[in-house]
Amino acid sequence: MPSLFPDEPDEPPPQAARLAPRLRALADRGVYFGTSSWKYEGWLGSIYGPARYQTRGKHSKARFERESLAEYAETFPTVCGDFAFYQFPSEEYWAGLFEQVPAGFLFGFKVPEDITVSTWPTHDRYGGRKGQDNEHFLDAEAFARFFANRLEPYAEKVGPLIFEFGTFNKKTFPTPDDFYDRLGPFLDALPGGFRYAVEIRNPEYLSPAYFDALARRNVAHCFNAWTRMPSLEDQAALPDADTADFSVVRALLPRSRSYEQAVKALEPYREIQEPDESARRGMATIAGWATPMKPAFLFVNNRLEGNAPSTIEAVAEGIGRARAKG
Repeated sequence: MPSLFPDEPDEPPPQAARLAPRLRALADRGVYFGTSSWKYEGWLGSIYGPARYQTRGKHSKARFERESLAEYAETFPTVCGDFAFYQFPSEEYWAGLFEQVPAGFLFGFKVPEDITVSTWPTHDRYGGRKGQDNEHFLDAEAFARFFANRLEPYAEKVGPLIFEFGTFNKKTFPTPDDFYDRLGPFLDALPGGFRYAVEIRNPEYLSPAYFDALARRNVAHCFNAWTRMPSLEDQAALPDADTADFSVVRALLPRSRSYEQAVKALEPYREIQEPDESARRGMATIAGWATPMKPAFLFVNNRLEGNAPSTIEAVAEGIGRARAKG
């Protein structure tokens, strides 16, 4: 059976070769483009050199998952570690992760759901916890002890820490103000030395009171493209939505499409299939706020358009053209 990947020269794959210098130049201006996770075999041949991950002449999935971060960091200046949402990584795990990337590379991390989920979902993977109240919801002490303290030795490589809150029902928070009243004291109790961002999935929470609560604590609103949220373009246009001395974007899904629908339509993420011009304009707008002293972190998911590196390349090209005209 012929190989899935042709023999390749030693130089970087073609898209990586185009992207790397452009993204380095943007990072010098405070604009950090990266993706949501990095272990996508659909990027082999464009971002990743297939020969690096061959064992006995065949592609090794285990080797790819173990070693691809180092090659990813040759092209991108940042990545969002979505994996952290599902666990409190150990000190040993953090040490192994950070040693794979060079100085200047910045990780964004989703904070574990142990802190951001009020009631455990009923999915079987939650075992005996499913459907139960989460005793560590908005528990700043648990966050510090099991997450932030373990990251302190690597602070120079840590970008934003993102508190992703799923859609809350009115049983949990009858009104938006009830959420803000819990959120504010929690943010006040967080350890210093990190950049914090809040991502919400309730569009009715996007109010002046919400933005004020974040701005008073220099916490960023995480602009997120998600099924039921206003578009990135519309969120960027909201008064006072720029709440901190840094910005965070997670370009995740098109409006009105569920996660499962996007996976089914867009796997294996080898190419753009459905361009989202509104999301691109929103990212370009937020990137335009950035300076070296006020960085913007823009994390793009494959499930937005079908191939996150190509989405990033398109937005970066648009920024370059606008800069040349301006």
